[in-house]
Amino acid sequence: MSATFGGRTGRQGKLSQWLLGRRPKEDAADDGGREALLLAAAAAGLPLAPAAHPADGYRCSCDRVGCPTPARHPVSFAWQTQSTTDRAQLERWARHQPEANFITATGMVHDVLDVPLEAGREALDRLLGTGVEVGPVTESDDGRMLFFTLTRGTPEDEDEWWPCALDCHPETMDEHPGLRWHCRGSYVLVPPARLPGDDQQVRWVRGPEHPLPDPLTLLEALTDACARHAGTEPDHASAAWPLRP
Repeated sequence: MSATFGGRTGRQGKLSQWLLGRRPKEDAADDGGREALLLAAAAAGLPLAPAAHPADGYRCSCDRVGCPTPARHPVSFAWQTQSTTDRAQLERWARHQPEANFITATGMVHDVLDVPLEAGREALDRLLGTGVEVGPVTESDDGRMLFFTLTRGTPEDEDEWWPCALDCHPETMDEHPGLRWHCRGSYVLVPPARLPGDDQQVRWVRGPEHPLPDPLTLLEALTDACARHAGTEPDHASAAWPLRP
């Protein structure tokens, strides 16, 4: 699957220059920039679907009273089947829902390793410094960093599927403040996304033009950084690793 992300030299260069040349605040306010970022993510193979957005500062645009994850969830219960990379559909959604955030469904093409922001920054520096291939990375102003990887959730042999103890419903983030492995049945926000609060956003640190790595090439650095962030010793053989059924 990583080959799908290569071979777009012109697009990669243009997207990288665009990302570096614009400030996040401008991205959120510029509809053309928003659509370009969403289409770039879809062109890289990330299946997208519309999500809720902030309303009146800290509320969610959905109808749920006391929404536990304001602006962080899909608008449709059918988000897994609705998620798509189809350009025409994404353009319709983006233009008809100009305030909507978008999620990408994990476990189809990609997984996401989701860690505390400071631990993620430490791990990213270490990985890049040692020459490890790191794929797309996002960070959010609510304190998380997401590493996009190839999926281990849909192998040809169903008996080889690796579920993960930390891959629970996205609403239960508080129960797993360290590493979370988003695979089949989960989702994450993709940039540009707005969060409740003043200028709270989700942005690309490394854009979707970067090839997706195998998650196991990142896992040791991420679990080490999470352990240091939490003030505990890392345990690579337990909670952070996928569990065989």
